[in-house]
Amino acid sequence: MTTPRDEGTTQPPPAGSGTRPWGRRRFLGYVLAAPTLITAAQLVPPTPARADSPSPGIPSPEITDLIDLNDVMTAAALPTSGLITVRVNPDGTVSFALPRTEVGQGITTSTAMLIAEELGIPLERVHITLADARPELLFNQLTGGSNTTFSTYTPIRTAAAVARDRLLRTAAAEWGLTTTELTWTAGVVTGPGGHSAGIGALSRKAAGVRTEQVSVALKPRDTFTVVGTPRGRVDARAAVTGGKRFTMDLNVPDALPTMVCRPPTINGKVGAVSNLPEVRAMPGVTDVVVISTGVAVRAATFGRCIDAVRALRVSWRAGSAEGKSDASVLKELRAAELPLGLPPLTPHVEERFTFHFRGNSALEPNCAIADVRRDRAEIWSSLKAPIVAKEAIAARLGLPLSAVTVHVTEGGGSFGRKLFFDAALEAAEVSRQIGKPVKLMWHRADDTRQGRTHPMAISRVRIDYLGNTVLGYRQRHTSVSTDLGHGLGEIFTALAARLPVGDIGFSETFFQLSQSMPYDFGVNSRLLSETDKGFNTGSMRNVYSPDVTCARELLVDRLAARMDKDPHRFRHDFLRDDRARAVLDRAAEAGNWGRDMPAGTAQGIAFHNEYHSAVAVLTELDCRPETVGRTVRDGVAGPRVTKAVVAVDVGLAVNPRGVEAQMMGCLMDGIALALTSSLHLRDGHFLEASWDNYFYTRQWNTPPELEIVVMPDSTGRPGGAGELGVAASMAAVACAYARATGTLPTVFPINHGTLSFAPKPTVPPVPASPTDGLDHVR
Repeated sequence: MTTPRDEGTTQPPPAGSGTRPWGRRRFLGYVLAAPTLITAAQLVPPTPARADSPSPGIPSPEITDLIDLNDVMTAAALPTSGLITVRVNPDGTVSFALPRTEVGQGITTSTAMLIAEELGIPLERVHITLADARPELLFNQLTGGSNTTFSTYTPIRTAAAVARDRLLRTAAAEWGLTTTELTWTAGVVTGPGGHSAGIGALSRKAAGVRTEQVSVALKPRDTFTVVGTPRGRVDARAAVTGGKRFTMDLNVPDALPTMVCRPPTINGKVGAVSNLPEVRAMPGVTDVVVISTGVAVRAATFGRCIDAVRALRVSWRAGSAEGKSDASVLKELRAAELPLGLPPLTPHVEERFTFHFRGNSALEPNCAIADVRRDRAEIWSSLKAPIVAKEAIAARLGLPLSAVTVHVTEGGGSFGRKLFFDAALEAAEVSRQIGKPVKLMWHRADDTRQGRTHPMAISRVRIDYLGNTVLGYRQRHTSVSTDLGHGLGEIFTALAARLPVGDIGFSETFFQLSQSMPYDFGVNSRLLSETDKGFNTGSMRNVYSPDVTCARELLVDRLAARMDKDPHRFRHDFLRDDRARAVLDRAAEAGNWGRDMPAGTAQGIAFHNEYHSAVAVLTELDCRPETVGRTVRDGVAGPRVTKAVVAVDVGLAVNPRGVEAQMMGCLMDGIALALTSSLHLRDGHFLEASWDNYFYTRQWNTPPELEIVVMPDSTGRPGGAGELGVAASMAAVACAYARATGTLPTVFPINHGTLSFAPKPTVPPVPASPTDGLDHVR
């Protein structure tokens, strides 16, 4: 058996021919004992390869050339790949319970495409559901790190191919024919003599009475008709008609709306509640209980919950960030910064960049349903680490793991937020205390002020050079501690002996395996230092990469200027491989790099690579006074991105339309991080309290002209795509700002210093509903 580099051009042997060639596309799988046909895969990890022409710079060896975060996650998932099965149903449909979480990134569509391709059936006959938490899958049920398609591409195809082969053999045996005499069209098997049967009719006969190992060949890539073609999402109609069912849409019997009155400062604790009887007697209220994170209210409607939360009179104990502000945290970060080393004896460019706290909230409020009884518990929530959630909930409730059922629901966005299960844990705690089912939802102010945030950080960069040669690159990234207690930490612990980075902790391991130097910049080092665990942080989309890459690319532009070189040409000459140069050149070509532009406007270009994929982004930014100074109610207009081009190489794009959508979302994230998106910390709490004053990219900042170029398949296998475009987008906007204004931005987002809204009160924690909506109708 060989490693799964399965995209050769040789044709597979005829199914059922009895031959057993050991080519690049032959894999082992299982036919499982079951009433209908169920199949699974058995695999080994892929072998990464690099074959590129050299750049003129001094080589910069990288650990990610050997192994990166995506490789670690894939290796961790492989031992249990055989537990993920494809089922052929008697009605001719095919079912697959995906052990990853769909949160809008389109993985149910790409997964269905893989199965439809390998089984040769229409896409609409493949039904994808989300698997409940399955502890036996170990590390194979974690959604993150742009890993889903990368790690499941071959296992899913192998399981589908085993099913196809089994069905052909069954038909041949039934009809007294050989498989070479059969044809397969749209899930119907036909043969000489008028024989014909659909896969549904064959599924029971093909089912195994015992589990057996088989060898199977995958379809060669040059015969693909589904994979690699742009497809609409399989859930698009349900999404636009309201048919999709998210957590809050589920009708669990007796699960009434529940909300929590939260402290005025981060992680404060309840001291005393002075009016519990009064609030319990309010209309519609069924229960009011003190829990570990506040005071929970269960009522007939969420409106009644809000009324009760606002009526509670609670005295609070200090939180974990009491008295802290942006300035005090910045001081902590500077004190924790690791030294860059001795001052260089050669010319150099150097700068320190500040990145403020950013919200990690999805548009869908944080929510969960829980029904906890004396001897069991059942949870419903959109969870990207459901096994860890199940273990934590079982421990909190004092129940055996087998007594806790966790149903994974589809989510409305995540961006790292749903790696954490705060709402599910709270819902379980409330349900246990009151002995009733609850449908718990956070208010948007809760998630902004008490939820997960992207840590505040500083990044200091120095690049040494002599003449036109870059001698070395150093970066010291210092951050408020990032919470990795959602499953990745367990993967790192389990695989520690195999990692070539030593015992340097979860965060440093994550950092080193997710960051790389794409340029031949000589001796280079990146080190992470973390401080202050008093904040609720999370693995926001792209985690460290936006800050690290933005700082690097800004200094690359400054160095190019020192060497009197064009920023695009400089990057092209120093990039380490052909794929990188290809996406950079394609972005520059499509965006007409270097064209004449009016004063106060400029282009920016940036590059980022991760998880076997590469992206380049070109933006045009308008920083003229009439643009920056235009009036926006309770907001900062700021510069506007007027054009963007994204060129992306993800290897084999399973669904190019899905990749385009991902890059569009990444671009919006990058614009927000560069220009407007941040939280202001004051006296131990964040001032923002909802989306109306948390300035994610608004229409006034989005480019009216956008082009996304998905490059042709360059590797034969999918690479990571879900987070890929964020870092390069942020960096391209920052570089454009520097060129348009003549001032290097060093604080992000650029508009953080302008507080354009009146902060809402922290007591009560839920702001009053607005009543002036009609005043702003145009």
